[in-house]
Amino acid sequence: MNIKSLCISLVMVLCVPILAMAKPVLTIYTYESFASEWGPGPAIEKAFEKNCDCDLQFIALDSSIGILGRVQLEGSASKADIILGLDTNLMTTARQTGLFASHGISLAGRTALPVAFKDDIFVPFDWGHFAFVYDSTKLSTVPMSLADLVAAPDDLRIIIQDPRTATPGLGLLLWIKSIYGDRAPEVWATLKPKIVTVTKGWWDSYSMFLEGEADMVLSYSTSPAYHIISDGTDRYKAASFTEGHYMQIEVAAMLKGASEPELAKKFMDFILTEGFQAVIPTTNWMYPAGRVALPDSFETLIKPAKSLLFTPDEVAANKASWVDEWQTALTR
Repeated sequence: MNIKSLCISLVMVLCVPILAMAKPVLTIYTYESFASEWGPGPAIEKAFEKNCDCDLQFIALDSSIGILGRVQLEGSASKADIILGLDTNLMTTARQTGLFASHGISLAGRTALPVAFKDDIFVPFDWGHFAFVYDSTKLSTVPMSLADLVAAPDDLRIIIQDPRTATPGLGLLLWIKSIYGDRAPEVWATLKPKIVTVTKGWWDSYSMFLEGEADMVLSYSTSPAYHIISDGTDRYKAASFTEGHYMQIEVAAMLKGASEPELAKKFMDFILTEGFQAVIPTTNWMYPAGRVALPDSFETLIKPAKSLLFTPDEVAANKASWVDEWQTALTR
């Protein structure tokens, strides 16, 4: 009995330090490029953990649309405390799930968005405009408008993303719809011969473009900044379209069933601080939603004459029929 008691006491003594060192875990679902080693995730994790005495863990999923689908599937049993990476086009659908909680923080005076943003569930973390990117050393005749792109010869090769799985693909669908309205199916049918492929996500399509498999790729107006800063070249440009460019605002939200609700609220407030926002331009290659300085290279980027943006409710009400319209036009 003495030996048994001694063993039990020894196990308890050894376990106490382990239990004492255990930190609360904040789990965030996001898209792969955000959580990657070259994305903003690692720097944001380090900055937040300095003040939270916690373990922040990013769970990388294949796309923004995939993030929402995962949470919808898991429901109230989701392991996520926060999802980060939806955009305004998905906000109403996300809100209608009833899975998300009010963040309880004030956004007044803390954002630098080109449009008004006020919401009790979603907090913006970056924004940008969709654009077609090209290599200026290879493409001599550059479309100056969406109309030019549509009317271009069929030997112009473009790569786009699927609106059912990638937010840029959904952005292009909404971009065309906002300009052409009921004529959108006709526009898609005219574009079809120019489309090399439709990829599931942005990275697949951009990689193919860089490998020379297309003349232009659907991306962001900020993409050239990456090449200037990381590659030391300004050969990659974004085409500026006279009709304007469709805008994307990316957001985060906390779940009602969060296992660490106080930590989640703290992170939601942290999103608009310099510790988060300052790393966005040169890691996520988007404009920061908060008020921080931009790298000089961002001054060389195109400045869209008009920002196009449907309301979240408009997208939720029409997305299914507009996607069906797109699919029908491209499969005929």
